Amino acid sequence: MDTATQRAKKINGWLVAVLGVAWFVGLGAGVRVLLNYDAGPAAPGTPPSQWPSESQVQRKPGLPTIVVMAHPHCPCTRATIGELALLMAHLQNRATAVVLFIKPPGFQEQWTQSDLWQSAKEIPSVSVLIDPNGVEANRFGAQASGQTMLYDADGKLQFSGGITASRGHSGDNAGRSAIVSLVTTGTSETTHTSVFGCSLHEPKTRSSIGDAQ
Repeated sequence: MDTATQRAKKINGWLVAVLGVAWFVGLGAGVRVLLNYDAGPAAPGTPPSQWPSESQVQRKPGLPTIVVMAHPHCPCTRATIGELALLMAHLQNRATAVVLFIKPPGFQEQWTQSDLWQSAKEIPSVSVLIDPNGVEANRFGAQASGQTMLYDADGKLQFSGGITASRGHSGDNAGRSAIVSLVTTGTSETTHTSVFGCSLHEPKTRSSIGDAQ
């Protein structure tokens, strides 16, 4: 084997090693990005301390009301709807709930009535409404799908946040526990948690998750 051939093989070996290292570094960076997305909360909401007087959402007299803001095509919100079902089963008619599905301008109602809509409709004591142009979302200061608020029978805000521990993950979490405690005992050490869901206000997010028309 001549010197040139040996040199070429050596260079090729180095190239393979360098490319292998680069691949592992890229893979690690990708995993970190996914983990950060999975654990990273959405922008926090700023719900009013008192039920907004201009809201068209009806409350049942004498009962606390749980309000959930939802993007009809947000995959993270599937877990929120599942947690809401568990929450309402635990409360046993001691509270009512409403899920507001946002409908951006230019989108038809059929786009809003997704499988998440159907799942929410099946939960006892839960009303499911369309929120045209996100009017109610703005009234309640919601920023992300999954934003959940508990207002007591007098319309005072008791809890705001998410009812999942991370994006798209079901299971025991501080938000669900806080709402149960507030409704059943009137107290909770937790009154705010992070929300994990898609933006309700970014047109890019809306158009990338579901198609208009």
